[in-house]
Amino acid sequence: MRPVGDHAVLLDLHSNEAVHAVARLARSRFGRELVEVVPGHRTLLLVWDESLDDAAALMSNLKALAGDASAFKLDMRARGNKTPQAVTVPVMYDGADLDAVAASLALSREGVVQLHSGAEYTVAFMGFSPGFPYLVAESQDEAVRLLALPRLATPRTEVPAGSVAVAAGYCGIYPRSSPGGWNLLGRTDVVLFDAERRAPALLEPGTRVRFEPVP
Repeated sequence: MRPVGDHAVLLDLHSNEAVHAVARLARSRFGRELVEVVPGHRTLLLVWDESLDDAAALMSNLKALAGDASAFKLDMRARGNKTPQAVTVPVMYDGADLDAVAASLALSREGVVQLHSGAEYTVAFMGFSPGFPYLVAESQDEAVRLLALPRLATPRTEVPAGSVAVAAGYCGIYPRSSPGGWNLLGRTDVVLFDAERRAPALLEPGTRVRFEPVP
């Protein structure tokens, strides 16, 4: 556990699954004291109200929570008994890098589409720009191989909004037009981020996602 400023700590955890479990437990046990819970790939940032009287006690409790294996196991067991519904994202697989990806994996275009859309993903964390999800494949060795493709040697100055891409172990969806160096597989019309919505980001850490090919 590392202090971050005067009213936050960063927990280092052994897996992204543990990050989400501890995040859920922290929200349920210390939701009144915490103002932000921010998951990373293997880190969890916990920020509390600056006016909190006994920050030292909260820090001690958070450290104990991160090491509470029994609580972690109970949380995972409860999650396993009520698996949340996956969000389905329709994708038109016409990305600029689809042929290059297919060639690098010795697959056809259709094979890449089947590989990508056949896996189920979890949002590991959010970053890069508002609403941008970093997705990891769940127990799909071949899909993991697809996601492990390296970033482009030369990033594009502009990637269209809605682009679905893979690189460096992740699948991502660009919420808005921006520079980017990931391998573009296709695009979706789903709005990932809308500041006018009650919950601006469509996806959040821990959300399960599936991709559905559309013509």
